[in-house]
Amino acid sequence: MYPSVETNHEPPPTAPPEMQEPPQTTAPLVVGPTVHILPSLGPNVSVLQVPPSIPAPWSTGLFDCYDDIDNCCMTCFCPCITFGQIAEIVDHGSISCCASSSLYTGIMCLTGCHWIYSCFYRKKLRGQFFLEDSPCGDCCVHCCCEPCALCQEHRELRLRGLDPSFGWHGNLARQTAMIPLTVGAMTR
Repeated sequence: MYPSVETNHEPPPTAPPEMQEPPQTTAPLVVGPTVHILPSLGPNVSVLQVPPSIPAPWSTGLFDCYDDIDNCCMTCFCPCITFGQIAEIVDHGSISCCASSSLYTGIMCLTGCHWIYSCFYRKKLRGQFFLEDSPCGDCCVHCCCEPCALCQEHRELRLRGLDPSFGWHGNLARQTAMIPLTVGAMTR
């Protein structure tokens, strides 16, 4: 009555192994503008870190300079070095400490408005760690209390596990050295 329809029970052809995409073994973790790769949490699982809705307070106050005497003295006598260290970390190593220190010193010597340059880095730092704009605006803090602002930013980075004196690449090396190797660690 009805014409018979032949059905093909063979699986569809697949691409050669060299043309197939490898299975995904990592899931991206997005933190601000950077993407970190974490071990896979399973198929089709990705992790997205969303900043809190309310900005967090700074770890230390603006006038807590004496919490880190070494940095306080360095910033008092050579603020360009402290600024350079902060700028290298905030820019993720795209500008070196030496280059940003030199630029800061040049602006300071030529115009005296170095605080305008450094207030942009305070804003970047606040954006990366979602910190509140306190005790007042970034430019006001740097205009009125430049050394205290630099000390606070330096302390904030240290308390978050980034030592500005090591530089960006030194912190990356230190963090990768701290990752424990678990493959084959439990053998007898």
